[in-house]
Amino acid sequence: MAFPKRYAEVAARTRVPAGAVFAVAFLLLARPSWQSLAIGGLVALLGLLLRGWAAGHLAKYEKLTTSGPYAYTRNPLYLGTLISAAGCALAGSHVAIAVVAAVFFVLFYLPVIEEEERYLREIFDEYAAYEKRVAKFLPARSFERRRAGGFRLSLYKRNRETRTLIAFGLLFAILTAKLLCS
Repeated sequence: MAFPKRYAEVAARTRVPAGAVFAVAFLLLARPSWQSLAIGGLVALLGLLLRGWAAGHLAKYEKLTTSGPYAYTRNPLYLGTLISAAGCALAGSHVAIAVVAAVFFVLFYLPVIEEEERYLREIFDEYAAYEKRVAKFLPARSFERRRAGGFRLSLYKRNRETRTLIAFGLLFAILTAKLLCS
């Protein structure tokens, strides 16, 4: 799917505010149960773990990251986001949430992924070879051999992944409160 460069730039700038609007709509529509919270929470946690693992390897703009989850998918942060969003949709237990989340991902994240890959091709000569070896999103091809460079908590913090963790924690706390008050 090819998105115009201008659209991808707009999507990149507006995805956070649009995500906040989506979060409010999500909380209004959500009809959690203890079972949906447990299952959705587990799925969301898996996505957050993937995001955290990726953030701990990502040295943005310094070098092409090919270690950790980047040896399996070129976009582990976005894959983690998708898995976490699926977990939230499960936790919210409302089909409209899943539909809107899927549309949101297609309209906002896919163009951003495309634009980021375009940019990485420009700044890293080795990106073209990496792109041929490692799947764009879902790990489907043979995995890249593990590269030197392990997880670094300093990168996790620098990439502000704690904000994502706090946001998802808050979301699940609100869902729990909503369930308790119903």
